[in-house]
Amino acid sequence: MRFAHIVVAASLFAAGSAMAGPCDLEIESTDAMKFSKDSLSVPASCKKVTVKLVHTGKLPKASMGHNWVLAKAADMQAVATDGIPAGADKNYLKPGDTRVLAATKLIGGGESDTVSFDATKLKVGEAYNFFCSFPGHIGLMKGTFAVTK
Repeated sequence: MRFAHIVVAASLFAAGSAMAGPCDLEIESTDAMKFSKDSLSVPASCKKVTVKLVHTGKLPKASMGHNWVLAKAADMQAVATDGIPAGADKNYLKPGDTRVLAATKLIGGGESDTVSFDATKLKVGEAYNFFCSFPGHIGLMKGTFAVTK
């Protein structure tokens, strides 16, 4: 009987640890140039945030690649514009651009990528945006990112 309690407790612990917490986010992108969410948020208690981007489409990276980039709202357009000359090999992000707070790599249909970043550098009340830096995608593929109390 005691063994059964241990097995049940261990199973519940394993199931709980497999569930995503408030610091682990997932967002999808499509061949229709859309993110599945237009806003994301994490509590200020998060020390590290992990974002998983899943491309649910079928088109290849060369024609319909997507990434997930985080920047201050005021920097978003400049980051995207400055990244275009960098090309696909550099995920359409200017190398060493300190305005990029986090970014996944560029992925094609059926692929996924994950980025983890230090959330202690983000501030409650600061305006952040996420977007896709593939040329021309920022018009439709963007959203707000907030740190909440």
